[in-house]
Amino acid sequence: MTWDFTSFDGVKLKIHEMGKGRAVILFHGLFSNAETNWIKFGHAATLAEAGHRVIMPDLRAHGHSEAPHDAAAYPQDVLIKDALALIDYLDLPDYDIGGFSLGARTTAKLLTTHIAPGKAILAGMGLEGLAGWDRRQGFFLKAIEIRDTAKRGDPHWMAIQFMKSQKIDTVAAAHLLKTFSDMEPEAIQTITTPTLVLCGSDDRDNGNPEKLAELLPNGHHIAVPGTHMSSVTKSEMGQEMLRFLKA
Repeated sequence: MTWDFTSFDGVKLKIHEMGKGRAVILFHGLFSNAETNWIKFGHAATLAEAGHRVIMPDLRAHGHSEAPHDAAAYPQDVLIKDALALIDYLDLPDYDIGGFSLGARTTAKLLTTHIAPGKAILAGMGLEGLAGWDRRQGFFLKAIEIRDTAKRGDPHWMAIQFMKSQKIDTVAAAHLLKTFSDMEPEAIQTITTPTLVLCGSDDRDNGNPEKLAELLPNGHHIAVPGTHMSSVTKSEMGQEMLRFLKA
């Protein structure tokens, strides 16, 4: 099922939900949505069938959530503000949390706030992906700028094609890209939540997952087949998420 959630500033977010039981909140990656990341390839169903209530927001400016063009709708770390508003609204007695790529960045930063989930999953993420955002931001802003002129072979080509396939509102996306702040190693070391770092065996888009797991006080790394783009299409991702949450 799906339902609408009104965030801290009145922007409406679409929430996808599946299953009953212990809740797990999952955040999707950049230019993606809950359907593409979690539902289409069966990961949400894997968790739901095993007794989880899977809660999956479409992030601001993504999927079926609102994508305002007003720059004022994009304060720094707005996705953290949205996530905290949703968590407060849900008022869950106990829950787990996770995300893929941008969703993992969001999850990691959430783990340094007042929230206290039982377990956390950082998928498609390495140590370097939590810092040095300026370079990545520049890459994606350039992709938006040249989306109608880039040729096959351009390093931005795949990102552009993915944006187009997901019908991303590029005005809203450009605003959102400028809201992400870096996370330094000292902050990562304060995260005591048991955390699975789950990454494709050929995925280094966001840096080294082994180093990230080593830096986390209760981190654990597992590799699944695939690259950054293909790992989310593999059943192993959902299976490893379930294995970790049930352990």
